[in-house]
Amino acid sequence: MKLRATHTTAYQYTEPVSICHTAVHLTPRDGPNQRVLDHTLSIDPMPETTFSHKDYFGNDVTCFSIHEPHRTLTISAATLIEMEPGDPLEPCLTPAWEEARGEKWRHADSHALDAYQFVFPSPRITPAAEFAAYAETSFTAGRPFLDAALDLCHRIYTEFHYDQRATTVATSVAEVLESKRGVCQDFAHFTIACLRSLGLAARYVSGYLTSGEWIGSQASHAWVSVYFPGLGWLDLDPTNDLMVSGRHVTLAWGRDYSDVAPVNGVAMGGGRQSIHVSVGVVLAAGEWV
Repeated sequence: MKLRATHTTAYQYTEPVSICHTAVHLTPRDGPNQRVLDHTLSIDPMPETTFSHKDYFGNDVTCFSIHEPHRTLTISAATLIEMEPGDPLEPCLTPAWEEARGEKWRHADSHALDAYQFVFPSPRITPAAEFAAYAETSFTAGRPFLDAALDLCHRIYTEFHYDQRATTVATSVAEVLESKRGVCQDFAHFTIACLRSLGLAARYVSGYLTSGEWIGSQASHAWVSVYFPGLGWLDLDPTNDLMVSGRHVTLAWGRDYSDVAPVNGVAMGGGRQSIHVSVGVVLAAGEWV
């Protein structure tokens, strides 16, 4: 199945910006179930310098600088992606969740050592007793790993409320637990905090969700990837209470949002700014589900 994804971020400033330096994570990753067939990035006004590189986590990053005064900035990405369905897992047949604790497998091989870095605190996520206590209702002794992880996502889906006005990018995980409100970024951060508080490796994934009835399909989306030795990384979407499948397009992953913000930069001047973001993911012409 082929999908077309578009992502446009438009800035408007009340005063001229004299110079800006920006980094974007807007190129989807290639992986076992996802292959980028075509990708274009357009920037207006045209940057003076542009370069691309892979970051520490292997994500594609494009950096650019604009040295002329401007009151608007528009960044648009268009991508054609080929998606392949993954092999389904039976949650109740996965091993006991205790086997997924990092202390048991951290030195097993290079893949395990790489995954182990996602057990620890990160800039926006600090494991704590209150997160472990919330998770323990799902992660009872000996429960199958994937069954427990999906139950945690289901509880977050049913007990928390999607509310775009409840949080900002600076809202802490503790505040999200207290209010039980937020958006996909908040729910992903909270899920990761719960998993890491149990000693599990969990990373933050940014991307898109195919347009439709799913929560978060009108903007950039975020979900969670959790590691189990022998099974690898398993992606879960607590915002929509489901395992990630061909309807999710992966852009980038890292420890939390701070590693993979779609657009991040600094500008001199500008006064007050307003931002408008539009995202769409649809079947490519001639494709069907």
